[in-house]
Amino acid sequence: MAVEVGSPAPDFELRDQHGAPVRLSDLRGRKVLLVFYPFAFSNVCHGELSAIRDELAGGGLPQDVRVLTVSVDSVFVQRAWADQEGYGFAMLSDFWPHGQVARAYGVFDDDRGIAMRGTFVIDGEGVVRWRVVSPIPEARDMAEYRKVLAELS
Repeated sequence: MAVEVGSPAPDFELRDQHGAPVRLSDLRGRKVLLVFYPFAFSNVCHGELSAIRDELAGGGLPQDVRVLTVSVDSVFVQRAWADQEGYGFAMLSDFWPHGQVARAYGVFDDDRGIAMRGTFVIDGEGVVRWRVVSPIPEARDMAEYRKVLAELS
């Protein structure tokens, strides 16, 4: 079961595509768009992350929002994909312990060993204010992200 709206967001520290640690609690005071996705270099994930790059991260979000994307891919895979596609937002590796953060958020698919398409909007106090978990083959709606984040501003 995914983390409920109104609950504290589980804290975590993961490495980004450059190997730098990113801790959720260090982002207090800012809103966070936390996007879990199954795999780098896959079609639906490519479409979603490219939309985040093109429609949201490049000025389509309020200034106080930080985008964090998470998959079970290694840091090296995250870096290769970020470099190839020009993704400038943090791409976090939940590789080891495998899927630990996705499990904490209730979006780990144990049968497939991957993160599901879960998205969480976390406010500046670290509380989950919105969430959606989509079926793995379905892309999420970027317009809905903008709407939810605008309502929190």
